[in-house]
Amino acid sequence: MLGKLGSLGGLLLVVAGCGEPPPPPVPPTVHTPDPGPVVPAGCLDTGVTVKSGPVEAALGHRAVVLTLTNCGTTLRTLTGYPEIRLLDKEKRPMDVAVEHGTSYMAIDPGVSAQTVQPGGTLLSVVSWSNTVTVGSPEAGAYVTVAAAKGDPEQRITVDTDLGTTGKLTLTAWNAKLKN
Repeated sequence: MLGKLGSLGGLLLVVAGCGEPPPPPVPPTVHTPDPGPVVPAGCLDTGVTVKSGPVEAALGHRAVVLTLTNCGTTLRTLTGYPEIRLLDKEKRPMDVAVEHGTSYMAIDPGVSAQTVQPGGTLLSVVSWSNTVTVGSPEAGAYVTVAAAKGDPEQRITVDTDLGTTGKLTLTAWNAKLKN
């Protein structure tokens, strides 16, 4: 009889354990590398340099702020959007659409002439969604940035986990970010 009770007690313990809620899931870790160096280093002949901030993440969306600094000695006026390209880890261009406008992460201020004093800055936001639908996820490792069409590019290390969206959204240069 004790053998049957012992087995029944063990069965009750197993069944009782099934009613307990599972432990809470561990949130995924988002790897955000430190901003990389700007290549070429220093002030370009055009009198500007561009650097990136850290990648910010929210609900499957990502963004990085580009900061253009007038490192020259004269005023520089820019109108519109920076020219950007996404490169893979081997520094090869990726087939990614670049759209101008507002995204989940940033409001596009629109095109207007922006004059930057020596030492002054302008900002632009590159954003993307890390959505995976059909196909293999893509990830970029670098962004090349030219302050304006025809300007030299600078390569910046930016981890862009695009999922399968194949799209970046870019805001126009402006002195302040719009909320």
